[in-house]
Amino acid sequence: MDSLLKAVPATGRKARAHGHDGLFITFEGGEGVGKSTQIRLLADRLAELGHAIRTSREPGGTPGAEAVRHVLLDEAALESFGPALEALLFAAARSDHVEQVIRPALARGETVLVDRFMDSTRVYQGVSGDLDPDFVAALERVAIHGTVPDLTIILDLDPETGLARAHARRAENTAQDRFEKETVAVHEARRTAFRAIAEAEPDRCRLVDAAGDPETVSGVVWAHVAPLVAADGDRRERS
Repeated sequence: MDSLLKAVPATGRKARAHGHDGLFITFEGGEGVGKSTQIRLLADRLAELGHAIRTSREPGGTPGAEAVRHVLLDEAALESFGPALEALLFAAARSDHVEQVIRPALARGETVLVDRFMDSTRVYQGVSGDLDPDFVAALERVAIHGTVPDLTIILDLDPETGLARAHARRAENTAQDRFEKETVAVHEARRTAFRAIAEAEPDRCRLVDAAGDPETVSGVVWAHVAPLVAADGDRRERS
């Protein structure tokens, strides 16, 4: 993990790296940590404050990226794929998502909330797939086109609890996806990797305990988002 973090440039900064008026917030973490729930709660809160909100997910967000998502979550289709090809597919989907959805929304001044982004590739393909850190870093640079999140919320949860949540929310006739079928040890390694990213990039990332009920976790998330929203309001008043 240390070598991966050295290869991927730190993104802490005061100015907007993506160069647009909108706010870009991503949510990361392992399986069943509650990313979609927290995005929904934050979107509702920001909308009440008058923000124009765009929510999305990865892989996905555009027709092309959703097609890639279908392949990436299909265990049978991926039997012959190695981690490098998988990372390339994620990068292709992300590049399309950034160009077609994220950057245009930010340019319009919208607040963009995305379920998974570049850190998931660092963890799921870079660490779990044991890929060359320089390869992962190069893919990231190409895929995000400088569109670095203003804030990344990393939801942290014991893997066994997260997997139990993920299983419980699925209908009885819905099979587990391939990530949920992996061992607890694999998920624990990913949790460690996400924590390492949060520690390495404290200006961008906030580690949030996801063990509480959704409303409690949402309150902690808001405590991290509120200063960014306030600073954004001050900046717009001065412009």
